[in-house]
Amino acid sequence: MKRTILLAIAMAGVLSSYAQARLLVNAHAPKETISKHIYGHFSEHLGRCIYDGFWVADSMQVNKKDRIRLDVVEALKKIKVPNLRWPGGCFADEYHWRDGIGPRENRPKMINSSWGNVTEDNSFGTHEFPELCSLIGCDPYISANVGSGTVQEMNNWVEYLNFDGLSPLTDLRRKNGRDKPWGVQFWGWVTKAGAAAVI
Repeated sequence: MKRTILLAIAMAGVLSSYAQARLLVNAHAPKETISKHIYGHFSEHLGRCIYDGFWVADSMQVNKKDRIRLDVVEALKKIKVPNLRWPGGCFADEYHWRDGIGPRENRPKMINSSWGNVTEDNSFGTHEFPELCSLIGCDPYISANVGSGTVQEMNNWVEYLNFDGLSPLTDLRRKNGRDKPWGVQFWGWVTKAGAAAVI
C-alpha cells in the first residue's frame, strides 16, 4: 500500500511538470486578431427589447423603416454590433419560425411563457430580423428551438433562409417577398439554462 502511494506521488510530480505552461504576450508584435464576433449582442423577446423596442407600432411617431426604429438602429451602429442573436435564449425554446413568416395579419399569436406570459403577435419574425441586421450592418445569429422544436424544423429554417436553389421552402420564401437567400452564417442553440453553443 505504501509503495502504491509513493508511486502515485512520484507520478503526480512528473505529470505536474508537464502540465505547466508559459504564455508570453508581446503587444508590439501582434500575430493574431481576436474575432469581433465574440462581442456579439442578443435581441430577445424580453420586456420591450423587440416589441416597442426595435419594432414599433405603425402609429408611433418616430423615424422608422417599415416598423424598425431607425434611432435604435443608429445607436447600435455607433457601438459597432458585430452580430445579433435572435429569437433569444429562453424564448427561442418556444419560438416556431413558421409562425413568423407570411402576411403579418395572418401570423398566429402566442404566449411568451419565458418572459411574463405576454401575448406576442409574431409580427417581428424571420424576414424582419435579417432586415434589422442589414440596417445595423451586423451579421444575424439565429438560435434554434431545442425546447419544443425538432431537428427537422431547424433544418427547414436553415433552408428557408440560406438555400438559393429550387425547393418548396425557397418557393415559400419567394412567395413571402424575398427572392435571394440571406446567407445566415451564425446558427446556434440555447438551453433553458442559458448556455449557448454556436455551430
